[in-house]
Amino acid sequence: MTDDPQAVVRAHLAAIERLDPRIHAYVHVDRNARAAAGPMSGVTLAVKDNLPVAGMPWTDGSAVWRDRIADADTVPVARARAAGAAILGKTNLPELAAAVGCTNAIFPATNNPWRAGVTPGGSSGGSAAAVAAGMATVAMGTDMGGSIRIPASCCGVVGLRPSPDRVPSELVDPAGLSVIAPLGRTVADVRLLFSVMAASAAPAKSPIAKGLRIGVADTTALGMDAACSDACRRAADALESAGHRVERIAWESEAVAAGYGVVRRASMASFPADPQLFAPGIRKLVEQGRALSALDYFQAFESATGAANQVVVKPLLADFDLLLTPTLGLVPMPIEAVPPFLSEPYGRYIQFVLPVSFAHTPAVSVPAGLHDGLPVGVQLVAPSGREWQLLALAEQLEAVPGFGFQRPPDAA
Repeated sequence: MTDDPQAVVRAHLAAIERLDPRIHAYVHVDRNARAAAGPMSGVTLAVKDNLPVAGMPWTDGSAVWRDRIADADTVPVARARAAGAAILGKTNLPELAAAVGCTNAIFPATNNPWRAGVTPGGSSGGSAAAVAAGMATVAMGTDMGGSIRIPASCCGVVGLRPSPDRVPSELVDPAGLSVIAPLGRTVADVRLLFSVMAASAAPAKSPIAKGLRIGVADTTALGMDAACSDACRRAADALESAGHRVERIAWESEAVAAGYGVVRRASMASFPADPQLFAPGIRKLVEQGRALSALDYFQAFESATGAANQVVVKPLLADFDLLLTPTLGLVPMPIEAVPPFLSEPYGRYIQFVLPVSFAHTPAVSVPAGLHDGLPVGVQLVAPSGREWQLLALAEQLEAVPGFGFQRPPDAA
């Protein structure tokens, strides 16, 4: 905590005024945000605009809900508010959080704080950009198929996907894949916000034991960018130097991605609105989802889950304490080049985050340096419910030279 928590709020509001006209991370800012007493006093919070915050807009990035105002906080937001966090506003996302970029029809596209015209990732792109640029201490987003970890990697911040049910959620998702999740510049910041969101006190910090068994994704034949593969190799080398045992494991995501296409369409179909009111791409997904039978859905879900269990859960149960992968298969790209849903580049982009979602295991994306001036990240994965062990190892990796948060140009 700081001696003057409100000074932090003023500094971050000033940063928003200076930086956000070019980044467009926020869609609404509370200029009267106030700090309060508690464990998060002096911490500012940005909230993705698919999560309700009392008295603030709640658009879900869609013209359908352009004028909707939330009448109550979602539970994790209420817990952060009660812990003293100052809620600065709502952050941008693609319509219905259904893309790996951060554009929609009602707000300007969000830019990556590292470079204008480059995507911050999605769907929690506004939240990650706000944190990376120093326009909030921490942020909340959501993660169904990678929507916290993707922008964390693109913006060079830390993003944790908790195990399902660790954080209360009212998200619309019949598959139960979506979680509300924290972003921060450091593992310590993410640990604090997660402990408040989950109402679970973090254990006393202690040095992580050496000799953990870590399975490292074999990236040699996965059609990915060399910079992403190199980040994973450097992380594996660092963990081995720290006394852990690392070993290559096979990684396969095509079957998971095929099932996800059906499951994602079904989740879109559950939004209670006329499909004609959505943008054309979303309209098509909603209409396709509403044409699915229950059998189509359950077969796709079972297929994707079974494939993910082979890739993620089986190694964790049989051979390894944690897994290590690149976070993404492709480096941050221009906004106009963001791959469309279920295209071939989309599959390569999310090939490491998606199986983890279907495996219902926690994962964290940790900054792993820069490539051509843009961030890359690596992903650590733990068995279900092992968030604290996961964050401890992430913090160990964060301390290695070349890893951990770096300040983007002109950031606050």
